[in-house]
Amino acid sequence: MIQVLFSVIFAEMALIVLFVFKTPLRKVVIMGLDRIKRGRGPIVVKTIGGTIFMVMLSTIYSVVSIRKRWIDEDGNITPTDQILMAQHLLEASLMGFSLFLALMVDRLHHYIRELRMRRKSMEAVNKQNRGFEDGKNGASDDMKSLEEEASALRLKIKKLELCLEEKARETSDAEANSVALKKQSENFRLENDYLLEDNQNLRAQLQALDQRLSSDSKKD
Repeated sequence: MIQVLFSVIFAEMALIVLFVFKTPLRKVVIMGLDRIKRGRGPIVVKTIGGTIFMVMLSTIYSVVSIRKRWIDEDGNITPTDQILMAQHLLEASLMGFSLFLALMVDRLHHYIRELRMRRKSMEAVNKQNRGFEDGKNGASDDMKSLEEEASALRLKIKKLELCLEEKARETSDAEANSVALKKQSENFRLENDYLLEDNQNLRAQLQALDQRLSSDSKKD
């Protein structure tokens, strides 16, 4: 019994050492404990632990009974009782220590699993943040390109507005010139009409003079 308990304690101590130091064997041990905790494994482990605990309580009761017998007999105890009490004390202490180490192994395994899950979740969150930051950078680049295109379009619009203003000025100047030309043509036409009237008047006067001259020559 004592040899079995010592082997169990050394095995549990080895598991704790593997949990504490990051080695390739730690993954194997964690995977093995994960498989043990699936299905009926926890029930079996709890049954074994409960059995060991009950055996430890019975051993402690045996130690207490031997101690009472020793007190009742005024310190007169046989060597056999002394050996039994020492053996029971050693067995009880070893069983208690083995249960304590089993609890430590279980807690370390639980905390290591939680740590691994949290690391995975943090890696996933970091990946999402990186993707979000990359999306932001891409969006900022798109915004910059859109702003550059908008500024280029604004410059083109300004140039077109300037061209339209110049064309409007040219058309207004052309309209003014056409109006002036119309006025000049009307003035020329009026002057031409006046000249035609003067010409006709002069021709009439010449005809009248010619008629007078011809009449005077006939009288002579």
